Amino acid sequence: MATLKFLLERSPTPLGEMLIVTDEQGLLRALDWGDHEADMLRLMRNQYHKDTVDLQETRRASSAMQAMLAYFDGDLTGIDQLPVLTGGTDFQRQVWAALREIPCGSTISYLELATRIGKPLAVRAVGMANNANPISIVIPCHRVIGSNRTLIGYGGGLHRKRWLLEHESEYRQGRLI
Repeated sequence: MATLKFLLERSPTPLGEMLIVTDEQGLLRALDWGDHEADMLRLMRNQYHKDTVDLQETRRASSAMQAMLAYFDGDLTGIDQLPVLTGGTDFQRQVWAALREIPCGSTISYLELATRIGKPLAVRAVGMANNANPISIVIPCHRVIGSNRTLIGYGGGLHRKRWLLEHESEYRQGRLI
């Protein structure tokens, strides 16, 4: 068993306190909300279950933090190239990679996502992988909606999902650059 040392940053956003976890190489490992910190820690323990996770708070703004603050200010594409590294299963990582392919300002259903990864019968498993996503927004699980086009399932709360989709929709319509 190894000890994984990560840096934890906190920042206010229009949606509440944002938590960003990066490793010593600057790779984004987790992004969540202050009111969901316990859930974030649980997800990280589940993903790195063979290792001990050591979070050290820092005030130094990582490139991930800078990109996220720019995202909230309207530069939505800066997060597309952020380097991430996750734990999880091969299937989860496959789902998370597919999530990063959903264009900003767009949504797809869980069924569409399952079909994109070649497993149209795995809708429920895709939903569970979405729920275990450790890197909110950057791995855009908020862009996945119900087949009936309703907002369902978002670990950070539906109010955040709605805000993020509206924020990105404004970008898509050319109102933000």
